[in-house]
Formats: sequence, structure tokens, C-alpha cells
Amino acid sequence: MRFDIITLFPDLFDGYLTQGLLGKAIERNLTQIHRHDLREFAPNTPHRPVDDKPFGGGPGMLIQVEPTVKCVEAVREKDTTPARTILLTPQGKRFDQRMAEDFAVSERLILLCGRYEGFDQRVTEILQPEEISVGDFVLNGGEVAAMLIVDAVVRLIPGVLGDELSNIDDSFSRGNRILEFPQYTRPREFRGHKVPDILLSGDHQAIAKWRDEQSRLRTEHRRSDLL
Repeated sequence: MRFDIITLFPDLFDGYLTQGLLGKAIERNLTQIHRHDLREFAPNTPHRPVDDKPFGGGPGMLIQVEPTVKCVEAVREKDTTPARTILLTPQGKRFDQRMAEDFAVSERLILLCGRYEGFDQRVTEILQPEEISVGDFVLNGGEVAAMLIVDAVVRLIPGVLGDELSNIDDSFSRGNRILEFPQYTRPREFRGHKVPDILLSGDHQAIAKWRDEQSRLRTEHRRSDLL
């Protein structure tokens, strides 16, 4: 699967792309992540501006339509793989696990990271992207949101996780509407807190029943809106 990330700050991804499961997935060519500097498509002037004041007045700056459209069109043409274009904005549809699973079966995603007050409206009118939000809050830019989406999607690509069953019981996975059950590892006791006896019993049927009960109890307590 290929990701193309369009950003004003491509260096923000340097450390992120080399660490953990994502770094290993890139090394093994299970995913490809390409960064594109939006400023390379700015007018050929000394400061290469990509933003300007909004017509009609108001605070802040907007990313201009011309460099944005030219950049996305150039990125689309670089590879013939069909691509879904995602514009990251607080006004978009809420990103969730179901959407991550939908993205994971795509061949290619183009992630468009905003800054300042966002994009000139004509970016949406011309490029027709899917507008996606990672939550009801505002970030300094779309780069962190892009990392979040990449992280959620890449772990669903076959071969990325060491155990292909690892994500089945994850909270929200595969239409799951309850939270994941509590889990424990060694030591069996720490500062008076013991691992539940049922998990040490070897009775897999009883363990599965306990985990299901714990998932439902945890969901009732923490996220009753899911039930």
C-alpha cells in the first residue's frame, strides 16, 4: 500500500517513519510512504509563498488553491495506482476504526495536510477529496492527523503485525462495539495486585467467557454510549 503525504513540513515525519512496526513495514516494503513538499509548487519568487490573507477579511492565512491543486495533480500523475485523496480538516467526517479498515484495502492514499486557517475552498471544489477529521479539536496542522491515520491503517495491512490475529480483539475492530478486555503478564503478583486466577487455569472456554464479560463491564463503565 502506498501513502503520499502532502505537507509544508515534510521533515516532521523523519523520526516517525523509522520507528516501531511502521519502520519495519517500510523496510519490508509492505508499505511505501512518500512525502511531498507543497512549497515546491509555490510561485517562483524569493519567499515561495503558499498562503495569503482571506478575501473578505478575517484572522489568519489560507493555503492558496494554485500550488495545492498543482501539487496533488503532480502526485497523482507520478504513479498510475488508483488513489483516494484525503483532506484532513476538523470539519470532515470523523475518522474511526471502521474507516481505517476501509482505507486498509485501498491501494493508495493521498493525505493532504492543512495549516493556518485551512485551504482555499476551491481546493475541495476542484480536487473533490474525502474530508476527514480525527476528532473534535483543532491541531496546528494536519501532519499529526496524517500520522494517526497512517498508524491506524498500516497495522491492518497483512504481514505488518507479528500475529495476524492480534488486531481481531482490539477495541472497535471489525465492527466490534465493545472495549477490549483487561490483560496481564508476568509477574503473577506485584505490590499486592494479582493476576485473576481464571487466566492461570488453562480452561480456555472459561477464559474466553471471562474476557467477554470483562469487555462488556468495561464498556458499560467507560463508554456506555457504545452499547
